[in-house]
Amino acid sequence: MNKNIERVLLTEEEIGAEVKKAAAWLDERFAGKDTVPLVVSVLKGSVIFFCDLVRAMQTPVQMDFMTVTSYGNSSESSGLPKIVMDLAASAQGRDVVLVEDIVDSGHTLMKMKALIEGRGAKSFTVVTLLDKPSRRKVPIAADYSCFEIENEFIVGYGLDYAQQYRNIPYIGVLKREVYEK
Repeated sequence: MNKNIERVLLTEEEIGAEVKKAAAWLDERFAGKDTVPLVVSVLKGSVIFFCDLVRAMQTPVQMDFMTVTSYGNSSESSGLPKIVMDLAASAQGRDVVLVEDIVDSGHTLMKMKALIEGRGAKSFTVVTLLDKPSRRKVPIAADYSCFEIENEFIVGYGLDYAQQYRNIPYIGVLKREVYEK
């Protein structure tokens, strides 16, 4: 275990099992449709979850990416999400699946939903690895959440603190002294 991790919250095996369930849920949701959904990873935090999720799906998909930031090098969201890199594909008339690493305050998800729907998406579905409902500031939720967690600062499996810890294969609680320096 990484020396800056207080404890493992979710093991690699637990995450893998939930990713397969999320993929099966999406396959069922898009079964029988004759259009290919546009599945969007919100970089950088969701990229590992996104890759595992689309590989576990049976449904053909088109993949795209956006970079949205609201944390910077802080442990608290600014509440002001900023789009750093936009989609290459059009959302017009498409079933769009947004893949998030974590729904926390809800500000980023609210902005993403308004943006994608405003671009004429036929449907907008949100799948998140982690949900922290205790931190929600706006009334919004994912359509599918793999795990609901308490208000702890977590890293690993794509999630970071100051661009570190993303490559840890599990999700761990970061020691408080690391981010309160």
